[in-house]
Amino acid sequence: MTALVLGPHLRHVSHHTATIWVETDRPCEVRVVGREHGVDAAARTFTAHGHHYAVIEIEGLAAGARVPYEVLADGETVWPEGDTGFPPSQIRTLDPAGALRISFGSCRRSPGTVEQFGHDALTSLAERLRAGGDSVVWPDVLLMVGDQIYADELTDEMREFIRAHRGPGELPVEEVANYEEYTYLYKLAWYDDPAVRWLLSTVPTFTIFDDHDIRDDWNTSYTWRQQMWSQPWWRDRITGGIGSYWIYQHLGNMSPQDRASDPVFKAVRTASDSTGDAGAVLDEFAEKADKEPASTRWSYAHDWGGVRLIVVDSRCSRLLTADRRGMLDDEEFAWLDDQCQGGMDHLLIASSLPYLLPRTIHHAESWNEAVAGGAWGKTAAKLGEKVRQAADLEHWAAFESSFRTLAHDVIAVGRGERGPAPASISFLSGDIHYSYLARVTEPGTESKISQVVCSPLRNPLAGVFRWANRLAYARATGWPFRALAKLAKVPATPLRWRLTDGPWFDNAIATVELSGRDCGVRWETPKDGGRLAEMARARITG
Repeated sequence: MTALVLGPHLRHVSHHTATIWVETDRPCEVRVVGREHGVDAAARTFTAHGHHYAVIEIEGLAAGARVPYEVLADGETVWPEGDTGFPPSQIRTLDPAGALRISFGSCRRSPGTVEQFGHDALTSLAERLRAGGDSVVWPDVLLMVGDQIYADELTDEMREFIRAHRGPGELPVEEVANYEEYTYLYKLAWYDDPAVRWLLSTVPTFTIFDDHDIRDDWNTSYTWRQQMWSQPWWRDRITGGIGSYWIYQHLGNMSPQDRASDPVFKAVRTASDSTGDAGAVLDEFAEKADKEPASTRWSYAHDWGGVRLIVVDSRCSRLLTADRRGMLDDEEFAWLDDQCQGGMDHLLIASSLPYLLPRTIHHAESWNEAVAGGAWGKTAAKLGEKVRQAADLEHWAAFESSFRTLAHDVIAVGRGERGPAPASISFLSGDIHYSYLARVTEPGTESKISQVVCSPLRNPLAGVFRWANRLAYARATGWPFRALAKLAKVPATPLRWRLTDGPWFDNAIATVELSGRDCGVRWETPKDGGRLAEMARARITG
């Protein structure tokens, strides 16, 4: 009998459509059935590197629908898997008449013990929804903004898998090496915890990758890329990482229309049908996506009523050459510029890396970029590159021209120069393993501009790093680094901002709630054996 390897995952939803993603243990027809609501949709699996996947698109749903569903493989029920203690999984479409709630976070280590990583905010959210049912408020969307897996920080379970599948002495040590090992990382992250598996089956989920989904400091600089491609094992590693991301994460971010027109999806399905396995096609695509970032767009945008969510790839689409450096390549930035428009009640820009950092860190990174770029000579440039890689100086502030370009776009939207100004423009980010709210104070705009950070879901900072970041949070530590930046001829920033709430260093999940022209956010952390408790809340507008 066919079995599920991973899933079902409820991915892209709109007001009238939904997407279900699954991995099965053999080729088959996968059918999603919602008997009470007349739902019946099916798709054949496609195969890549011996793994079998299906993307099932359901259309014609009512807005705000709650449709219990089953998954069948070749006519046999494979989900739900017996009495799990969890309610039936539901297809949950968006309701334009109600508030929109987006829960988000990043940086989740799994598996592992509470002593290692603390309680899992995703598990805690699942348990609250399971226990509370319709009596508790559900998120409409779950957005995971990076480090869904850790390909370079292995758990004991992953090490055991590698020992069983590799020959002695094979590289890299203490890191995954190829597509097959990536698939097991995803299984560990999303299968072994029943609560998280159920959560992903019943709450619409969107993702974007960050560095640990591939490797720490991924694409931090041109020098870093040269160093990695000089390693004999890197090609299998990067093609496995990007290829698996495309299947396990990116496919579900796309709308049905985007998938239908996606040439890679068509090529993979065609190769699977004709040769039985699309692994070679996937590898070729993944290598090109790494070597020619402009060939692929990982960023995406969705409009839900009066809300536009723009999710920006701040990793794979970087412009890194011997002569130029940008957070995004030219094509990606042109796309982002087109998406930054008014006429919405709220504009959300999600980037795994915070756009507005504590001012101390921002100035340190912009100074380092200038020095590494030669502002103080060749010898200082070499030292600056070493410092950049050692200290992870690779956020938006370390791409000063990109930071400046996006700032001008946001200011134009906030002043109503691109259509009626939204009530709020909010950056949603993770990565740095603590949470905070920053508000833009200058220049003045009609829109309230803010940075909302929530990190980690499950991977807290060690004590010494907490101390260092608390110090960076202090306003008094910012001016020496601004002075250094000025000495390196870094211009003043177009925006001024102030951190008003936080920092908080606990595992957490944040929820942004948008209703009409109102916007607010709350952070929650697992307490008392994993029960979610409110850590803080703030109004963005009003």
